[in-house]
Amino acid sequence: MKHTISVLVENKPGVLTRISTLFAARGYNIDSLAVGETDDPTVSRMTIVVAGDEAILEQVKKQLNKLIDVIKVSDFLNVAHVERDLILIKVRADKSVRNEILQIVDIFRAKIVDVSANTVIIEMTGDEDKIQALINMLKPFGIKEMARTGIIAMARGG
Repeated sequence: MKHTISVLVENKPGVLTRISTLFAARGYNIDSLAVGETDDPTVSRMTIVVAGDEAILEQVKKQLNKLIDVIKVSDFLNVAHVERDLILIKVRADKSVRNEILQIVDIFRAKIVDVSANTVIIEMTGDEDKIQALINMLKPFGIKEMARTGIIAMARGG
């Protein structure tokens, strides 16, 4: 089972290392990790996606809460929330297929952010299913390169 965890931490050097070490020490691979400053420049939000058993993950959350730089840990498993990921995809796109790629980009409400003679770079934000669907549609054209931000998440409501 995949868990999306939000960790508010003090924005200090070494915090990311301590947290990733905690996961590694327990044998968890982090599937996705995104870190950025919040509205308070002294606080960063880490969004971590990890697959694992709920009981063991509960132990990880308890260990996270013991770290001095951790302010708050939230697991979005049973919480209504919004998740997004950003992807940049460089696709082969000579003139013969460019219109077809433009139609796919339009359907997915993505946008082309760079064009060269033989490639285009497409930017899209969405949930995991939408991003995977776009990747699947673009594979036949030849994906040359891909970069993703990792999931960010926020609880719905007040």
